[in-house]
Amino acid sequence: MNITPLTVDRIPDLEKLLALGEPYIRLRGSSDYWLYATLFADTCPLAIIDGQVAGSVIAFRSQVDPTEIYLQDVMTHPGHRREGITRALVDEIYRQGAAWGCRRLFLTSEPDNYAAHTAWLALGFSNVAGDSTEAGVAVIHDYKGPGKHRAVYERQISG
Repeated sequence: MNITPLTVDRIPDLEKLLALGEPYIRLRGSSDYWLYATLFADTCPLAIIDGQVAGSVIAFRSQVDPTEIYLQDVMTHPGHRREGITRALVDEIYRQGAAWGCRRLFLTSEPDNYAAHTAWLALGFSNVAGDSTEAGVAVIHDYKGPGKHRAVYERQISG
C-alpha cells in the first residue's frame, strides 16, 4: 500500500471510490475535488494498492481554528476493508497535524452509521457528548444545520 496526496489525475478514481459510500458519503462535483487536490492535498491522502485507489480521506485544516483538522469523507473500497487502510490514512493526517502543531482531529457521522461508530472508537476517537443518545451513540441535534443531527468524534493530537 502506498499513501499519497490526492492529485488532479486521480480525481476520476476518487469519485468512483466515493460513490460506493452512499448513502453516508455524498459525491461532490469534480471542481470540488480539483480544489481539494490543489489546495488541501496535504490532508487528502489516498491509499493506492496495485495502481488502484483503495481508500481516501478528504480533510481540511480549519482556518478559524488552525489547531483543528476536520475529516469530511473517509472511504475504503469494500474489497479492501479490514486491511488497515483507514488507519493508515488517518495516521497520515494525524502526522501532518502534529507537524503543523494541531491539537485535534474531528469528524461527524450519521447517528445510524454503527459501522462508522465502531471504526472511529477503534481508531482512538471518542464520541463527543451530545444532547441525546441514539442506540448508545451520543448525538448533537442540528450540528450540521436544522434537522442534521450528527454523532461527533474527536481524537487529540499529542505534541
